[in-house]
Amino acid sequence: MAESTSTNPVVKSIIAGNAPPAARSAAARGLLPLPQNDLLEALVHLTADNDSAIADAARQTLSSQTATDLVEAARSESTAPAVLGYFAGLPDASGELYETVAANANTPNEAIASLARTTSNPSLIELITMNQQRLIRSPEIIDAVLENPARSPDAERRVKEIRREFFEKERGARQVAQELRARGNSAAAEFFESAELSSDFSLDDAWAIAQHIEVSDVDIDDTWLAREFFEELLVETPEQLAANLQAVINAERMEGDVSPERISMIRRIMFMSVKDRVKLAMKGDREARGILVRDSNKIVATGVIHNPRITDQEVEKIAAMRTVSDEVLRLIGMSRAWARSYPIIHNLARNPRTPMATAVSVLPRIRTKDLKSISQNRNVSEAVRRQAYRLTEMRGPVA
Repeated sequence: MAESTSTNPVVKSIIAGNAPPAARSAAARGLLPLPQNDLLEALVHLTADNDSAIADAARQTLSSQTATDLVEAARSESTAPAVLGYFAGLPDASGELYETVAANANTPNEAIASLARTTSNPSLIELITMNQQRLIRSPEIIDAVLENPARSPDAERRVKEIRREFFEKERGARQVAQELRARGNSAAAEFFESAELSSDFSLDDAWAIAQHIEVSDVDIDDTWLAREFFEELLVETPEQLAANLQAVINAERMEGDVSPERISMIRRIMFMSVKDRVKLAMKGDREARGILVRDSNKIVATGVIHNPRITDQEVEKIAAMRTVSDEVLRLIGMSRAWARSYPIIHNLARNPRTPMATAVSVLPRIRTKDLKSISQNRNVSEAVRRQAYRLTEMRGPVA
């Protein structure tokens, strides 16, 4: 199912396939009062509608857009990738539109490759080959340029040099790591060099994830990864990967709307190897930690707790989660530093996922009025409720 970039409920309904024919028809004819970017996203989606009349109407509405409006949309960072890809595939668009689409970082790589393969404009090919990072991450663009007889000698030389340096000599990862180090991102370079690439986790994915690394190897303590955990680091089956991915997405959706960008990041992370997810958990930034703490592999989720950059505010939030491993909650309860934070231990005490022994151990530090509330909370275990009640009775009435 296609995912909407727009947050507009009408557009989301159209792209999700839930909108009735009347609404789709009105959108295809441009009759709905939508902002320009939302309208374009809906129209591009509707060009492939099963109803040929709606699809034709959407194409006609798109063709009625002025060249100025299209270029303005192609220049915007908020325009949906699907719209940019559609612009790139137009057979008779202006050179300015093609150049603007090629310069937009959100244009899909496959659309850039198609443009590089089919255009007869040497200047446009030159522009495409100037984006070295995109060519490194998407070598299919290099192939497309070399297949196009309209390429200039400079464009040919440039892509051949990139292919030779980054792919033919198998130095791609090392060169990218050097670029990261040159920017001062040594921790990201360390991760990038050691990432395990696969059919599901590409060089492009590794590059994207590397931007979320903030802890260097020398700053992490992995002594907690004892021998008994090794079995947890074995390769997962495709079914386990898919189930883990969906579980994390579902958990995030329970807390509110999840942006397409966030889902894309979750997909990238969840298709990493277990070992790389553990490394990311211990070395990644807040965004990576927020995703991996929900991982169904308890070793991965535990790695988040061992990340030296994790904050008390994050731990407070984790302590309240009902979609997190009980091992993570147990470790939080064992920490002397976090035990000094009342919001953390309060969340642990009332979280049904907290192991009973951990919940009971923190109850003596819970305030009396909160203990009374826990003693009446049907979500926690009966043993925890009983102990909370005993402590409440021992302390006597609240002053």
